[in-house]
Amino acid sequence: MLNTYKELVVSQYEAALSTVNACIAGCPEASWNAPVARYPFCQVAFHTLFYADVYLGRGLGSLRDQPFHRDNASSFGDYEQLEDREPVSLYERPFNKAYMQHCREKVASVIAAETADTLRGPCGFEWRDFTRAELHLYNIRHIQHHAAQLILRLRLDTDVDIPWFGSGWKDV
Repeated sequence: MLNTYKELVVSQYEAALSTVNACIAGCPEASWNAPVARYPFCQVAFHTLFYADVYLGRGLGSLRDQPFHRDNASSFGDYEQLEDREPVSLYERPFNKAYMQHCREKVASVIAAETADTLRGPCGFEWRDFTRAELHLYNIRHIQHHAAQLILRLRLDTDVDIPWFGSGWKDV
């Protein structure tokens, strides 16, 4: 049962991240900093990846110490996404693409390391009161929520169509 759960979760993370990746790749340059509701497209894409990364961890303690974060310290700046204030930073497409790859690799390693005990245990974030197993589902839903926002903006403004990604699908 544990292996089935892990396979399903990895598959759903991949589908959700593939959808966001298609949005990042398909967004015309003229729309990259255009608003998606209150925030620029590039910020919504970054926010989605940032919290995917955060919730794949076991708390905020080691977030900044990850090699990807250290190597891209200027892009993360003061970690405004963790503050209770409006974000102002803009993010370049190549950085978001690299961050996507980091998140995909992290999904594979984190889910592979999960055990029945860790999945039944607390999620590791004091502001979320559920198990680690539920945290993964929450994280996927969060990714999908923002993917839907990005898709709608692309469809309304540019007629860019983002395909459906499901089990077994891989994007390029």
